[in-house]
Amino acid sequence: MISGNEYTCQFSRFLTTNLEKKTLKSIKRIAVFTSGGDSPGMNAAIRATVRTATKNGLSVMGIRFGFQGMIDGDFVEMHHHSVSNILQRGGTILKSARSKEFRTLEGRQKAVANLKKHNIDALVAIGGDGTFRGATELYNEFEVPVVGVPGTIDNDLFGTDETIGYDTALNTAMEAIDKIRDTADAHDRLFLVEVMGREAGFIALETGIASGAELILLPEAVKKLEYISETLREVFKVQRRSSLVIVAEGDQTGGALNLAEQLKDEFGQYEMRVSVLGHLQRGGSPSSRDRVLASRLGSAAVETLLNGHSSVMVGVVNQKNILTPMHKTWSEKKSINFELLELAKVIR
Repeated sequence: MISGNEYTCQFSRFLTTNLEKKTLKSIKRIAVFTSGGDSPGMNAAIRATVRTATKNGLSVMGIRFGFQGMIDGDFVEMHHHSVSNILQRGGTILKSARSKEFRTLEGRQKAVANLKKHNIDALVAIGGDGTFRGATELYNEFEVPVVGVPGTIDNDLFGTDETIGYDTALNTAMEAIDKIRDTADAHDRLFLVEVMGREAGFIALETGIASGAELILLPEAVKKLEYISETLREVFKVQRRSSLVIVAEGDQTGGALNLAEQLKDEFGQYEMRVSVLGHLQRGGSPSSRDRVLASRLGSAAVETLLNGHSSVMVGVVNQKNILTPMHKTWSEKKSINFELLELAKVIR
């Protein structure tokens, strides 16, 4: 768990200072968009953003296809009823896309021109570090007020204990691995299962513990091939007929397929199988935990704008809403829980 710091700010529903009241009057219309990889719960965040804004007397626009839609002028008016019956849906009703054009100054100028054309006073950006980098450029270059909502299954953003979609991805991966374990136990098989996590091992660590994996490989805890082989030999010595290794896609072994190639000679007596879960983890109906988190953060993002804050991400740390400067969400490294990693070794 990350601790609060000097940037931590608990939210208040009441505007008490002249500055806050002045800011409230200046914001009349906001826009919300999703960008980068989708994650379960984004729709719940959109819903909460729209309904909190309308109840505060604001009008709301949705921007389809993220920053590219901002450049193309793909804007749609949103009302209370626009977000009915979306809470349980995976993906994002506003769609998502990556935009090379937005990385250029000319592209960002087009985006800002469209924001002005539609009388947008402020933005709510739902996504991961790429989304927040783009949003920060809008604020730094053009002073566009923006608040970020953390939506990524990797859970790798500093400033929040969990990101939207992480809990659902964990449960999806665990259910898939449970099925793989069934077939592994029916044969003398060594299963290598790759889960998402290019630069962070949060999904691998928790799904590995939840599924009883014999070995968990993470980017944050580099293991040499000799250690991996020795661990697997010890596992098979205790009369186990099968073994399960969880590999984060960003692990230094190069992923499950590369690891299998490196292990095939030593463990050739066992049928070795590789399963890459991939985008399976992104889909599906969000868990109740993700729906609540997304609703909480989407609403908090609107309140944050009305309280005069910008270029910050809303998050939850130790059950409290906090604000973190947007640039710190990617510049500061969020650590895995190494106590859990030690636990995994003890109970395997």
